[in-house]
Amino acid sequence: MAMSGKERAKLRTEAQKLTALVHVGQAGVTEAIVKTMDEVLSTHELVKVDITRNLTAPIKDLATALADATGAEVVQVIGRKATLFRDNPDLEWKGNTPPWR
Repeated sequence: MAMSGKERAKLRTEAQKLTALVHVGQAGVTEAIVKTMDEVLSTHELVKVDITRNLTAPIKDLATALADATGAEVVQVIGRKATLFRDNPDLEWKGNTPPWR
C-alpha cells in the first residue's frame, strides 16, 4: 500500500534528523547491501542511505531498486542520500518515540 502525501511529508521531516546507517559503495546495490538494509529496516523502519559519488547510475534508480528488494518505500532522494521506510508492526515504540530516534 502506497503511503499518503501527509505520511511522506511527516517522514521527510523526521529524516532530516537522521544520519545515514547504510552506505552503498561503488559496487552498487549488492546482495550484501540488500541484506544489511533489510536488517536495519527491521529495527529502525526509517533509514537514511548514503550513496557513493563513484556510481554513475541515477540515485533515484538505485533507491528504487533497494526499496523493491527490501519491500520498502522511497520517502525522498536528496543529492546522494535516499530515505526509505518500511513499517514493522512488531516493533515496539517507547511511548510516542518512534524507533528511528
